[in-house]
Amino acid sequence: MSVPSTLGQSLRGFRRTVTQDRVTAYAHASGDHNPIHLDEDFAASTRFGRRIAHGMLSLAFVWEMMSLNYPTTWHRGGTVKTRFTSPVVPNEEVAVSGIVKRLRTIGGKQMVECEVAVTRPNGEKALTGSATVPLA
Repeated sequence: MSVPSTLGQSLRGFRRTVTQDRVTAYAHASGDHNPIHLDEDFAASTRFGRRIAHGMLSLAFVWEMMSLNYPTTWHRGGTVKTRFTSPVVPNEEVAVSGIVKRLRTIGGKQMVECEVAVTRPNGEKALTGSATVPLA
């Protein structure tokens, strides 16, 4: 299977439903028990008005997508640089996507730079950024 390596080529993305169970499991796995993610009453008093998912959960989806698209090289030098731009709330289905934006050589290695995003159902980007991965 060939990896995405042509300018403009889309990565194989996917959709994930962010349930409260998933958020709670992430809280336990990460040790981040901030009540904005877990306590409905507390979260209602915040500027969001309800519980929100961990931003790092959205980043984990990007990590998963990069691992799927670059299975032999992602874990040998892949990096991400992202911004969290909108909160994901439980029961939303997000779209995880990427596109090849740049090819370059760094330290003698051919690298692919991809634009990555996690998009909420209303079209807002929950996360935007770039991921760089060696080709070989």
